[in-house]
Amino acid sequence: MSLHPPHRRQVIAGLSLALAGTAATTSAATAADPVVATTAGPVRGLNVEGLSVFKGVRYGTPPTRFQPPRAPARWRDPAPALAFGPASIQRGNEPNQSEDCLFLNIWTPGLDPAARPVMVYIHGGAYATGSGSSPLYDGAALARRGDVVVVTLNHRLGPLGYLYLNRLIPGCEDSGNTGMLDLVLALRWVRDNIARFGGDPGRVMLFGQSGGGAKIATLMAMPAAAGLFHRAATMSGQQLTVSGPTNATRRARALLDALKAEPGDLAALPAIRILEAAATVDPVIGSGGLYFGPVLDERSLTRHPFYPDAPPLGAAAPMMIGNTHDETRGFFRDPAMYALTWDELPGKLIPNLRVDIDPLLVIRRYRELYPDYSPSDVFFAATTAARSWRAAIVEAELRAAQGAPAFVYQLDWGSPLDGGKWGAPHTFDIPLVFGNLGAEGSITGTGPDARALSDRMMDSFIAFARHGDPNHPGLPRWEPYGLDRRQTMVWDVTPRQVDDPRGDERRLFEKVPFIQQGT
Repeated sequence: MSLHPPHRRQVIAGLSLALAGTAATTSAATAADPVVATTAGPVRGLNVEGLSVFKGVRYGTPPTRFQPPRAPARWRDPAPALAFGPASIQRGNEPNQSEDCLFLNIWTPGLDPAARPVMVYIHGGAYATGSGSSPLYDGAALARRGDVVVVTLNHRLGPLGYLYLNRLIPGCEDSGNTGMLDLVLALRWVRDNIARFGGDPGRVMLFGQSGGGAKIATLMAMPAAAGLFHRAATMSGQQLTVSGPTNATRRARALLDALKAEPGDLAALPAIRILEAAATVDPVIGSGGLYFGPVLDERSLTRHPFYPDAPPLGAAAPMMIGNTHDETRGFFRDPAMYALTWDELPGKLIPNLRVDIDPLLVIRRYRELYPDYSPSDVFFAATTAARSWRAAIVEAELRAAQGAPAFVYQLDWGSPLDGGKWGAPHTFDIPLVFGNLGAEGSITGTGPDARALSDRMMDSFIAFARHGDPNHPGLPRWEPYGLDRRQTMVWDVTPRQVDDPRGDERRLFEKVPFIQQGT
């Protein structure tokens, strides 16, 4: 069983061109299958065990490279919505990739005008990989359990979604945020069409893990997204700041240098060449491949998402902010990282903390707090607290200061796989929230503890979508996060609200500023 979901970077996958209209079908439609008229034309889905399912619904025309998306051209005959549409071109093992990737998927309990809450999931994979078609994101279990409409979607990623060319090519002023503008177009499609699928356009909840959560935080600061969603839940994904235009231009020039190309060549170059060149060392970070993410372009984004305060545009939307207890155990597969010595630990901490603090101080403090921890335990705890959990705390603090607090959670229950070595790693909450415990990429197992916890987490997300409040009869009272108590729901076999969990770790790292990598 794989620790990581399929969107993790591995190798360049095969590329494909999508047909104009919708994705190719995988099974024959029948006269009994549902047909819904959208603003662009009718789509035909499938009846699947009491649900109406539509996959590969086009929400945008095939995009022009580095330009904002456009609504699809109209069609007359029912377009088949029976198979997932292509994912954005990307590095990794995602199947069926194309620049023509603006498709979404819908699971609904009924097409009647029942005004069900709408849960729109934005996939992770940073801003570089992934799609809405992972088995982990199948919306059937959520739709059935909560009588809600579930939507997943694809959008442009990497340099095709976030390459800032405003200072290099006339007419590319929006190129640094086209991936975000794709999301805005998808949410406009939901606003204009979801009632026909049994959903309530006035109760749209965004939820997303990792990069999906970061995209949601960014949308909360985008004027173009105002009013398109009404609740926001981020799962191990935060975005305090975005790239500035000067650093984004440095990355564009580094990409051109790696390609040995001029700016005018980019529109016609094969996408795979652009992706390969993006593996060059990032001139800002100084390591790894080039970072591509949202840009403070003074057009789509005129402020940072959570700097210097929580975004006023997002204040009216109830928010949930969550993280897992052992985030960084999801990033390291090398067995040596689980057998570190005390002598090795400082050198491993320095490049992985993401904040500039004395590693010897960190080690000493963790050994005082947790005397039974091994060197590897300290490594994973400290890197989780400093680089993954830290930004979530900042967002929660800023929401509380704004007077629009968030409901904060921490997932403590750990995977039973491999003797429990993984704890509760990055991505671990996805199958629990979707109810897809046995899906490819899940490491929750399907035992009674996993099922009981999944039921409670699903019910909280469903309640949040329906009411803007995650409380339900299966939980102790969950209060919004306040600066005096820092109330946090700790998800375990027996969930409990805890004031300021890991407070000593929080205080250790709050003495140094947190700068989001890449920005």
